[in-house]
Amino acid sequence: MSALVKLSTCVCISLFAVIFMSNGNTTFAVVSAVLSVILAVIMLVWKTETRLSPHGKAVLITGCDTGFGHATARRLHDAGLTVFAGCLLKDSGGDGAVELQKMSSDRLHVLQLDVTDEEQIRSAVDFVKKKVGDHGLWALVNNAGRSTFGHVEWCTMETYQEMADVTLWGVVRTTKAFLPLIRKAKGRVVNVTSILGLINSPSRSAYTICKHGVESFSDCLRYEMKPWGVTVCVVEPANFIVATGIYTPESVRKIGDKLWNEATDEIRKDYGKDSFEAQVDIMSKYSIEGYRGMDWVVDAIEAAVMSEKPQQRYFVCDWKVKLKTMARIHLPSCIGENM
Repeated sequence: MSALVKLSTCVCISLFAVIFMSNGNTTFAVVSAVLSVILAVIMLVWKTETRLSPHGKAVLITGCDTGFGHATARRLHDAGLTVFAGCLLKDSGGDGAVELQKMSSDRLHVLQLDVTDEEQIRSAVDFVKKKVGDHGLWALVNNAGRSTFGHVEWCTMETYQEMADVTLWGVVRTTKAFLPLIRKAKGRVVNVTSILGLINSPSRSAYTICKHGVESFSDCLRYEMKPWGVTVCVVEPANFIVATGIYTPESVRKIGDKLWNEATDEIRKDYGKDSFEAQVDIMSKYSIEGYRGMDWVVDAIEAAVMSEKPQQRYFVCDWKVKLKTMARIHLPSCIGENM
């Protein structure tokens, strides 16, 4: 908020006090005067969000093939930063990587980066180190992840392991590898988690375990990095499935069929096909009911990277979802779980 807006607001509040006083209403005049002082102080100390200069700053973003990562790479490049865009499918000609390469900018570098591959991570660190030199890496945005669904008894251990290897351990691996460069720049680590890193949901355990883990990792890292002048933020989107295309009714159907085919005879018998089909229907509806644009999330990531004093958490959703989520977190389980 600009100083002019703050001043104008204070003047308006003061005018209300004068009007009430001039009408002889002493009670309203006193109340208005008190509120005027309180609000004036609040407005004057309310600091605006100051953006840092992008000059000399570089950011590495994982998962830039599609979705939030791809959109963030473009946004931060347009904002003037040097961007290292990590893509899973760079060497195999993935559409997202090709689109970024077509930008032909000396401030945009598309890297082959599978966050489960230690060798690719080391290569990425070496490349970035040569480019940034003594400046270090200003920010790391850990965005790469996977998602699935299925009751605990329906998911194989391989499913849990594959999910965690990308969505949880991929964050840890990449962060550990780039931290020396980030400490050198006194920069930022921005981890994209989820609303399901705060609450839990039936049939999402393989995913929520990972996102809760990233939340815990981020908090621990924040405490440890404070003496180094490094900031750690988390971005917690609600349901942006439609915007990212991470699920479609067709892909949900495919996962449902896989769950049924991999289930043991005992699980099929005990749960029944109707139970599997009901869960597929729920996820299919969920996949078409989310927010349809990515701007809110990309705005939050950009703020975490470029604000002078970023928030520790960016909970990205509308106020209704925010209230419902906070109720589920803070109210007794017997109430919150039924909301």
